[in-house]
Amino acid sequence: MLKDVIISMQTVQNFDDADNNSTIDFMTDGHYSYDDNIGCVTYEESEVTGLPGTRTSVFIMPDQVIVDRDGSLTSRMVFKEGEKTSFLYNTPFGRATMGVDTRKVVHSFDDKGGMAEIEYVVNVEHAIFTRNKLTIQVKQDGGTTCQI
Repeated sequence: MLKDVIISMQTVQNFDDADNNSTIDFMTDGHYSYDDNIGCVTYEESEVTGLPGTRTSVFIMPDQVIVDRDGSLTSRMVFKEGEKTSFLYNTPFGRATMGVDTRKVVHSFDDKGGMAEIEYVVNVEHAIFTRNKLTIQVKQDGGTTCQI
């Protein structure tokens, strides 16, 4: 059963080894379902995120998190702690194959929502592009949120 939720996200990016972090905070309405230990969060991207016309779905499973984007931009990023994966980043301006080296995945979700924290490195042609920390919090309107 889909529930209306508030989704809060924070992405911290570091483009080099210095203490030069860029932080992006984002909050939006979306939908959430939880069945058989799998959570699914969906929301529409907007001008604010720079991806209007794109729908994002986040699947939270016991051993991995998948971020699927479909629309003006398509990609499927798989975050599994300790594993390296690659994905096709397809935009109206062209395509690129990128890699993800997942360093940490911690999450706590139930039928009311929850929180996930993912630390990963994005690389292009085997060169580090960014170091990232993504935090996602999902809660029902007026509800409480699980803590990690």
